[in-house]
Amino acid sequence: MAQPSSTAATQLARRRQQQEALCGAAVRALTGDATLHYRDGRLCRGLRPVPLHAPHLRADAAIDTVACLRGAADGAALRQAHSDADLHASLCPADPVERLLFELLEQLRCETHLPPGMAGVAANLRHRFTAWSQAFHRSGLTEGHLGILLYTVAQVAWSRLTGEPVLAETEDLIEHTRAAIVPELGHALSGLRRERHGQAAFAVHALALARAVAAMVRTQGAAAQADDNEKADDARAGFALWLDFDESETEAFALAPTGHSRVLADAADGYRVFTTRHDGEVRAATLIRAALLEEFRVRLDARIARQGVNLARLARRLGAALARPRLDGWSFGEESGRIDGRRLAQVVSTPAQRRVFRQEAQRPHADCVVGFLVDCSGSMKAQAESVAMLIDMMARALDMAGVATEVLGFTTGAWNGGRARAEWLARGRPAHPGRLNEVCHLVFKDARRSWRRARTDIAALLRAELYREGVDGEAVDWACRRLVSTGKGRRILLVISDGSPMDTATCQANDASYLDNHLKAVVARHEALGDVEVLGLGVGLDLSPFYRHTLPLDLSQPVDMAMLDEVARLLSARRR
Repeated sequence: MAQPSSTAATQLARRRQQQEALCGAAVRALTGDATLHYRDGRLCRGLRPVPLHAPHLRADAAIDTVACLRGAADGAALRQAHSDADLHASLCPADPVERLLFELLEQLRCETHLPPGMAGVAANLRHRFTAWSQAFHRSGLTEGHLGILLYTVAQVAWSRLTGEPVLAETEDLIEHTRAAIVPELGHALSGLRRERHGQAAFAVHALALARAVAAMVRTQGAAAQADDNEKADDARAGFALWLDFDESETEAFALAPTGHSRVLADAADGYRVFTTRHDGEVRAATLIRAALLEEFRVRLDARIARQGVNLARLARRLGAALARPRLDGWSFGEESGRIDGRRLAQVVSTPAQRRVFRQEAQRPHADCVVGFLVDCSGSMKAQAESVAMLIDMMARALDMAGVATEVLGFTTGAWNGGRARAEWLARGRPAHPGRLNEVCHLVFKDARRSWRRARTDIAALLRAELYREGVDGEAVDWACRRLVSTGKGRRILLVISDGSPMDTATCQANDASYLDNHLKAVVARHEALGDVEVLGLGVGLDLSPFYRHTLPLDLSQPVDMAMLDEVARLLSARRR
């Protein structure tokens, strides 16, 4: 597939900026708050993102219509205008299911406070909730008991509060569940409608409804068999991914150190590389004997087996979050739709037969590639096995979900500059030479190969001799170029590192912050282009000084399902 031209990319970026500017203007007009604006698809107040936990407020400019984007912006504005954040936080329950519903109900309450005479705002809100409902249903999350329960509660609450009918496409689907739960929730639902103009009074009924539904969830979980429990976990995780709570555990981790590089700031030509003559890109498996590589794979498989991780469940969660509905063939034997020409004789012979129609089928399709970029610096040796386990399980689960993956790494060809530094010394040590080492970019798995074909190569992550020093900025640029070349609609790069960029020779010849300032510039450039979503996974460290979206992990603990869920949540969150 041909890559988009720079002109097309510029036009796309400009169009997204215009959409964000329009949405930001609408939010400021509805709230009167001049500090609100959109940045990279997120509503911000000044420099800080505004937490928006309701599922239908997560719009994506790449796939959603202008009406959807305006609906999400209007909903966010009404939430800022009509909800006391401190009061809401003080009342918000701790139980995950209760919190999911309490957040949703408060957002729906705010959306009933429509400005008079603004029919367009009402239409935008209705369009956005309908689009979210269709996407949630078509992703397959309504197939399990918990999924249909949460979805039905959302539909009934929205209908009661706004006076709109439930989504026609799923009305028959939810009818049985609605008939079962409304008698038990009727008092709370009536209270929601009656007290929608007062946040504190409304919260009493919202909490009662949330607790009642959470009790139903616990009852179902106790009664279900093992397979049903897995489906329930998938639905809860899927619903939580739509809500995308901004829960952070970074307080327990130290921030990655960084500073200001005067050399880079004063350089007229920006970041420099003294020589690229000795740089290389190599398939990592070719650097290791085949017998040793097979031993590494056996050792990795044994450790993964001991963890008992349910990769099929993880694959379903990732597939539901990363896939998008797409027309794919036809569904036959339907009671409505287009007449099926093959059944015309049946219409004549059996007039009472109704299943003679066909409908266009929408199936999830993952037009997405996820790249894992591993910092193969010396300090990562101690975590090599845990990192290899995490990447191997994530790559396998993504492969099962139909998502393409790349596993890449970066290191240097030598310690302390190698041949590049020797050339610099031979030339009389010119001032500020820039990067002064021979970089080595490693390919453990490319996007064209399945996990099964690349599983042995991934085990090369256990080779200690690969770990030297790291030049992160150039590696991120390289990995992003590879992901863009796949032609996938959504591209995500997860950088796994335990600290700031470090190459001794480069730091000594320039200054201590030369490489990490370059890394910041590279990440900022890709965020501005919107070509790749660059995320940071900190190994025992908070990488937020370099990456806007980060997750710190303690890999001294077992790589279990809970840890993989956290990584899946980071990958699944919707961004520009």
